[in-house]
Amino acid sequence: MYNALPDEILLQVEKPARYVGREVNMVKKNPSDVDIRFAFCFPDVYEVGMSHLGLQILYFFLNRREDTYCERVFAPWVDMEAKMREANIPLFALESQQPIKNFDFMGFTLQYEMSYTNVLNMLDLAGIPMFRKDRTEEDPLIICGGSCAYNGEPLADFVDIFYLGEGEVLYDDMLELYKQFKKEGKTKQEYLEALLKFDGLYMPQFYDVEYNEDGTIKSFEPNHPDAKRLIKKVVVTDMDSVFFPEKQLVPLIEVVHDRVTLELFRGCIRGCRFCQAGFIYRPVREKKACTVLENARKLMETSGHEEISLTSLSTSDFTEFEELACGLLDEFKDQQVSLSLPSLRIDNFSLDLMKKVQEVRKSSLTFAAEAGTQRLRNVINKNISEDDILNGCKLAFDGGWEKVKLYFMLGLPTETEEDLKGIAHLSEKIVEKYFEIPKDQRPRPVTVNASASCFVPKPFTPFQWDAQDTYEDFGRKALIVKDEIKRRQVRFTYHNTMMSSMEGVLARGDRRQSALLYRVWELGCRFDGWSDLFDFKKWQQAFEDTGLSIEFYANRERSYDEILPWDHISVGVNKSFLINEREKALAAETTPNCRQKCSGCGAASFGGGVCHEVQI
Repeated sequence: MYNALPDEILLQVEKPARYVGREVNMVKKNPSDVDIRFAFCFPDVYEVGMSHLGLQILYFFLNRREDTYCERVFAPWVDMEAKMREANIPLFALESQQPIKNFDFMGFTLQYEMSYTNVLNMLDLAGIPMFRKDRTEEDPLIICGGSCAYNGEPLADFVDIFYLGEGEVLYDDMLELYKQFKKEGKTKQEYLEALLKFDGLYMPQFYDVEYNEDGTIKSFEPNHPDAKRLIKKVVVTDMDSVFFPEKQLVPLIEVVHDRVTLELFRGCIRGCRFCQAGFIYRPVREKKACTVLENARKLMETSGHEEISLTSLSTSDFTEFEELACGLLDEFKDQQVSLSLPSLRIDNFSLDLMKKVQEVRKSSLTFAAEAGTQRLRNVINKNISEDDILNGCKLAFDGGWEKVKLYFMLGLPTETEEDLKGIAHLSEKIVEKYFEIPKDQRPRPVTVNASASCFVPKPFTPFQWDAQDTYEDFGRKALIVKDEIKRRQVRFTYHNTMMSSMEGVLARGDRRQSALLYRVWELGCRFDGWSDLFDFKKWQQAFEDTGLSIEFYANRERSYDEILPWDHISVGVNKSFLINEREKALAAETTPNCRQKCSGCGAASFGGGVCHEVQI
């Protein structure tokens, strides 16, 4: 097989297997036999991208089409980038090892704001003009999807299409139309204009923005007669019939999540007010347990993995959760296949299931407490009490676990010093629960790992109007927590505060940030989500050079009547609902989950899922 990289380069870089393809279950087609070439681009290193379920689904979904060849592209690590630039080797696809400049589409998945400079860098490595206005008919169309695409404005000057929603809905229609236009000799601009008839596609070139003197948006208007004033995301309504691959790509090196990944449902019933995913992926649409079990059988047959992971936003809310988990453990126990349970809600826990899981392979348990006091948990609508947390941990300890991971957040709206100290106190109370077990029954010393992320207000959440703390404030608050911890069994860590500040800037950014991103890329920023490569001084320089302000984007409260950069996008959840939820948050009032009572958020308009299983 031809390699785009000569052996002498591969032998000089870290993990050369990142760049050669040839994995188990890799799709092989003759590029000259297809009408459409689609590069699935993950703007991070191979090990991260190969762990992403969305890649696995769309890769096989697109490749099931005989007329389309979907190939993968990951961001080359810094050592490989240097070698490629030195030898003038353009960015290439793993499957064919051919330059992606000649492809029809470059499709980026945007999962994290701090990957944006990698998007620009991959375009540059490919020899493709970064700015949309500079590209020609010879260049690929640039399409972006994923959670960050719901506010793609910081990338607006670089991207042709933002795909809003689930890929299985529109890609077939989009590719059929592209193939037709290509055969008829029509231009890519004509193709983009034809796409305006679809929901779920936002193309920035068809909208104009004006700004007030204070920097806020004055108007956001369509400039094409077919451009929709409000663009509604697209969703799959029947999860049992939707495409799911019978194979998964099996990497030849260790990746972040090296296991079979099963999707149980999309959406979340909980409505945690800080969680963007909980709102943009509504409504909840489940698979039947028998469907998931059949998915598991096929994937285990074709992968050779020794671990199964259940992935969804709140896995234990799956209505057939225990039936499914026990069924998986029984099905694969003779093969010594373990079951990985993600962060669980402690109020929905099964000791029997815990015991079954640890019969194969024991691991630490992860619980998302989010806040240290009940008042603040009510503010964010966590709908879980301290007793739920402590009793759940006691169940875990009784079941033989001695390691617990706890997730918290710093800087949540209305947070006080008492809330911060509550993180330390709750962690220590969990340790005390362990010491309630008789000494001769404790397998080994207990460890409570409490980690705190820095709160980032996100679009389409009730907190989208709130100010984010400065990075200095985050650091000060982390020290309050750290100083309050007295027990050696509790370990406290927190996220990079300056990185979180930049995430906050980009999360609620507008299209003026395209200049900021270009400048920070020029200054050499890559892999900004990696703490050892993140360079805050370069970001500060880029703000100074472009005349933009960190404080304007991250550290100010918005009014309800301000035009937000994403107001032209509809995720189905009404703005009036989000405002009501924010007011309830300020009063520390909770909202029941979607199965207990429908709160009329607006997601029922999609015509499926949990909205139509409860009384509306």
